[in-house]
Amino acid sequence: MKYILFLFIPFVLFANSSFITESEYASQLYKNPRGIACGLCHGEMGEGKVIARYVHKNKKRSFIGPRINNIKYSEFYKALVSRKKGMPRYYLTPMEIEALYFYLHRNDKKRRVK
Repeated sequence: MKYILFLFIPFVLFANSSFITESEYASQLYKNPRGIACGLCHGEMGEGKVIARYVHKNKKRSFIGPRINNIKYSEFYKALVSRKKGMPRYYLTPMEIEALYFYLHRNDKKRRVK
């Protein structure tokens, strides 16, 4: 009986621990949510990025991934669950969206959702 108890103790002690931290999870999610990294279009820290430059009707144009590290959570959430021109559909869970938002705002003093 005492051997069974001895084997059970590690499970009780470490039951709430996770393989990776929330910060690591969010970082990996931003770098590769469903095959296409957010940073490829929005920049490493969500600062926005020029994706392509082209000429249309003799005018120089740019296709830009907008800055996403300065928007409210409600706007961020809406952008990820609705179709946007040029934005891939990721089908993220609400928990994944929240993790991405906190990753982009991890250095903010006021990190409030909604």
